[in-house]
Amino acid sequence: MSGKSNYLETQLLNHVLRNTAYSSPTTIYVALFTTAPTEAGGGVEVTGGSYARQSVTFTVPAPDSCSNSADITFPMATADWGTVEAFALFDQSSGGNMLYFANLTASREILTNDQFRFPSGQLLVTED
Repeated sequence: MSGKSNYLETQLLNHVLRNTAYSSPTTIYVALFTTAPTEAGGGVEVTGGSYARQSVTFTVPAPDSCSNSADITFPMATADWGTVEAFALFDQSSGGNMLYFANLTASREILTNDQFRFPSGQLLVTED
């Protein structure tokens, strides 16, 4: 992954260094973007055409990274979604807080009847 959101950085600093409680989300969701977000958020998330964020589960870290433990398959597009350039992880299925974000290694145009998928092990989150 490219980076952590400002939100997550603040939560982790407070939790680790200031003994402030942070409750990790019960479910993590993957969102697709046609314009990439930054640490501050923003970007343009895909909308319409049956698009919905998808839940994801991760492997146990080994030692400084983990990846999706199963395929992440988005619904078949019922309208053009545009060119997907980036993705982000959120703590809610809509709205919520962005946690991590990254650009795709190659952008992909999603047209009607296309389906976007991250194969198992391809969505990698690392901590340096």
